[in-house]
Amino acid sequence: MSGGPLAGIRVVDLTSVVVGPTATLFLADYGAEVIKVEAPGGDLLRTLGGRSKSGQLSGKFTHFNRNKRSLVLDLKQGKAMEALHKLLATADVFLANIRPAALERLGLGAAALRAKHKKLIVCNLMGFGRGGRYAERPAYDSIIQGMSGVAACNARVFGEPKFVPLVMMDHAVGLIATQCILAALYHREKTGEAQAIEVPMFENAASFVMVEQLGDMSFVPPLGDWGDRRVLDPLAQPIATKDGWIAVSANTDGQAFALFDAIGRPELKTDPKFNSVKARYANVKEYFSIRREGLKQKTTAEWLAIFEETDVPAGQVHTMESLIEDGHLADVGMLRRIEHPSEGTKIELNNPNKFSAGLREKQTPAPLLGGESVEILGELGYDKSEIDAMVAAKATIDGRR
Repeated sequence: MSGGPLAGIRVVDLTSVVVGPTATLFLADYGAEVIKVEAPGGDLLRTLGGRSKSGQLSGKFTHFNRNKRSLVLDLKQGKAMEALHKLLATADVFLANIRPAALERLGLGAAALRAKHKKLIVCNLMGFGRGGRYAERPAYDSIIQGMSGVAACNARVFGEPKFVPLVMMDHAVGLIATQCILAALYHREKTGEAQAIEVPMFENAASFVMVEQLGDMSFVPPLGDWGDRRVLDPLAQPIATKDGWIAVSANTDGQAFALFDAIGRPELKTDPKFNSVKARYANVKEYFSIRREGLKQKTTAEWLAIFEETDVPAGQVHTMESLIEDGHLADVGMLRRIEHPSEGTKIELNNPNKFSAGLREKQTPAPLLGGESVEILGELGYDKSEIDAMVAAKATIDGRR
């Protein structure tokens, strides 16, 4: 197995919490060397994400920061900023999710960096794009869910706005940033030109919602209300069976007709309200109600066996406890147990995507704060006395244990 498709690419990661670390997580898994530059206080997610034995490595933090090294730099100190620029001179990609004005004050705006480091791809993740009235506002996933229409979608379902209980916009926008960086790397490979990239959360999230939900309002004048009624109906939820819950999605005629046969309602296949995709969409509330009543007849296991035989998309509704025991995830090696040097035995996640030439060879757990500071500074040419002086001045932290 090779070192991964991005072997030889060095990424300097000045991001924290979820959106930026999602982007660099995938870059690291694909073989890039990711150096996570942290302030002396460390990434907020080290403690915001829950408990840990060391007090530094919450479970959530470990899953977003595997295969990275941690370098602590207090960028308010000249020596630390000098070290950052030495590092950037060796790097291919720089990411930050600090607000644009703050980056400019640090001298780390895209224009300044590209003038100093000609081959550096600069990617700024931000709450809101430049040029708009919200440009300098702070943002977290919940703010973006509220502003982008995600909470409004839930209001159509539940009667009041609700957040999805995942930082889903952080995940989505982080992956979009990864995509942009890969495109910029390909462009540089072809032309030799590095680029600056801006990835705003609000605009991406708004697009994410509107592409699905603008619907009949896409036309001028509107042909109707917004929203895909198949996913916004209150009954578009997991369905109770005789002994638990199941997720079923029967969209095509073949799937819906097999479902009607399975629940003992074959006459619905010729009913003008349900005999086509268009008809079922127009009568989705009644369709979902029939589906819900029919699935009460058997156990989840019985339905899964029937639907597997008839090729109706269906799945068990997992609890978090049952999810980590899922047989398919075990088959594909999604989870593994490791002995972490500071946390003891823990569950690690593998990247779910496969490359025929392989991903990175060496999997490493999430780093302690400043765990590789001394090592990385040494690689940049600092001698022991210089590093010791930086540690003493608190320009960096020696986090080795």
